[in-house]
Order: sequence, then C-alpha cells, then structure tokens
Amino acid sequence: MTIQSIHLHRICVPYGTSRRKQLEQHDPYNMATAKDEGMESLLVCITTADGLTGWGEAFGHKCNPSTWAALAEVIGPYLLGRPSQDPAALQEQVLRTFHGFGQTGPILYALSGIDIALWDIAAQRAGKPLHALLGSNRSTVDTYPSLPCYGDPEEIASQIQRVLALGYRRIKLHETALPVMDAALDAMPQGTELMVDVNCPWSREEAATVARHLKARGMGWLEEPIWPPDDLPGLAALRKETGMTISAGENASGVQGLLQHFALNAIDVAQPSVAKIGGVTGMLQVVAAARQHGVRVVPHCFYYGPGLLATAHLVACLPQETPLEIPFLAFQEKAHAWLNYQPSMALPAQPGLGFRPDADVMARHELCNLALNA
Repeated sequence: MTIQSIHLHRICVPYGTSRRKQLEQHDPYNMATAKDEGMESLLVCITTADGLTGWGEAFGHKCNPSTWAALAEVIGPYLLGRPSQDPAALQEQVLRTFHGFGQTGPILYALSGIDIALWDIAAQRAGKPLHALLGSNRSTVDTYPSLPCYGDPEEIASQIQRVLALGYRRIKLHETALPVMDAALDAMPQGTELMVDVNCPWSREEAATVARHLKARGMGWLEEPIWPPDDLPGLAALRKETGMTISAGENASGVQGLLQHFALNAIDVAQPSVAKIGGVTGMLQVVAAARQHGVRVVPHCFYYGPGLLATAHLVACLPQETPLEIPFLAFQEKAHAWLNYQPSMALPAQPGLGFRPDADVMARHELCNLALNA
C-alpha cells in the first residue's frame, strides 16, 4: 500500500467564453478577466505498490510552475515509499515536517493534489465512490455556472438569458461595475438566484456602498469584496452594517485561516477550495468546523480535472440544496467525460473519484510531465 510513483502532468486546454464583445483589458493572471485562451491544470497521478492509481489536482492556473516545483522537489520525493492508506494522517505528518515553509501557498497546494489522489485510492480500495465512502447516498448534484467577466450591461443581459435557457436557476458573476450587476439582476426572473464574486477590489467604505445597493436589489451573496482578502474585521463589520450575505474562503490561509473567519463572524458562506485548502482532508476539517459555527459551506471550484470531481463528491455530502460551482467555459476538447455540464449531474458510480482522463486530449495539450519513482 506504499506510494510507488507520482506522475505530474501540466496541461492547458483551450476554451471560449462566448463573448460577443472582447474586454478592453486582458489580465492573464485572473481567469475571470482573461481573454479566450487556455486554462491550465496541474494533475497528480499516484500509483501504489499494490497497483492502484489515483488522481488529484493541485492549484493552480498561472502559478502552476511554483506548485510543480513544490511537488517535484519537496513533497513528491518525501512521500515516495510512504503508506497511502490514511490520507489525513499522512497530511498531518507532511505539514508538521514542512511547517517552516508556511501553511499555505505552493507547499499546501502540492499537498492538496496529493491528498485528493490518495482519497481516490482509498475509495477504490473500499470499493465505493468517494461520496459514499464519506457517508453520502446521493446520486446527483445540482450545479451553478460560474461565468467569466463580460464587463458590459448589454452583454451580461444576453449571457444571462443564454444560461437561463439551458435550465440553470443559479448563476455566479465575476463583475465589479454596478451597472453590469444591475443589468444581470434585471435579467433574472423570480425564483432564480444571482451571486457575484468581485475578487477583493474595494476598501471597507467602497464595499459597504456596493453591499447596501446589492442587498436592496436582492443579490444572493457578495463574494470577497474587500482588499486585502484577510481583512476579517472588515468583512465582519460589512456583514453587520449592511446585512449583505458575505462569502469568502478561497484565499484563506489553509484550514486555520478559515477557522479565523468563523471565529470573527466574518462570513455567512464559507468557500474553501479543494486544490488549495489541503484536498479532501482539509475540506472535511472546514466542513466540520463550519457546522459548529452555523456557517453554510458552498465550495469554491474553478477546476475541470480531478479537483472538479473531488468537489462534486464533497458537495454530495453537504445539505441537499448545496450546489456545485462549475467553470462555465466552452472547452475546445473535453479532458474527461464528466465535463458535459448539465443543471443536475449524476455522480460517478465507480469506486474512487471516477476521473478517467482522455489520453489523446491530455497528450495534445500537455505542457510538461514528470515521473517520480520510489
């Protein structure tokens, strides 16, 4: 049951955003505002000495070179030959060993990918899909599209209508201009829900002005409104003063960072990200703590590989009404079959994550790969 090999695959699959008008500004380091190009994924494939193979995904996107280095030169070599059957215990061991390197960033991102792959193996060894191993008997999860930035009121109204016509009833924006958000809200019929992720742009005062406006308009939640993202007293004050539902957690400094959010009553909705927080193990720790504090968990997920599937299995373990975030991009090729997005999606029934990559698509879009062997 020891870890025999760790294979790393860095891929970049081209996508489209269905924009009718191109953005005036292009930020390749922000997936929400990038022009149509390619979305990177860093895949981790672990094989055990008894022949099982598990897949994971490590954050991420344009910072993949730093996570790759952490996997290839630090975390991967350390783990070769170590037992695979208890992901949580192994993660605790690694965090203690490398605590001097920080509790977040590339080390934790690398460990997140490893942890997802080990949970994939654990579920295969148990003969169950991951969500069943974690105690869920769900067979489907509802999804909500996470749209890129469109930046124009007329454009966003058209995009909202396009998405609603596909049967979705929850939508998340990545916009910062109030006229664009208002146009999106105007396009949403009764019985639907709109959320917005603004990616930490404002001071406390600016955020309060926007929050009051969106609260009055019926926005579902306002995600990460304040710069810097760890201004937790600012988030707590914003909640109290405006009554707006505040979500955050994607950029928290590990599990302890989210525990600080809870302790300071900074958020209504926790959004840990499986490829950043410590994988499945980290997510389970956050969910348990959130339950104690009465905080709703809706995981962040802007992944299309094992990170997406791991999040789907975790969502199936949350309350029935919890939706799965899906990056609503038109990938030119599907890296695996589960990328056929629908408003309600059947969870993989085979043991493990159910991630089965298309080898041809992987080969066409692979930037580099590396094999580490015991």
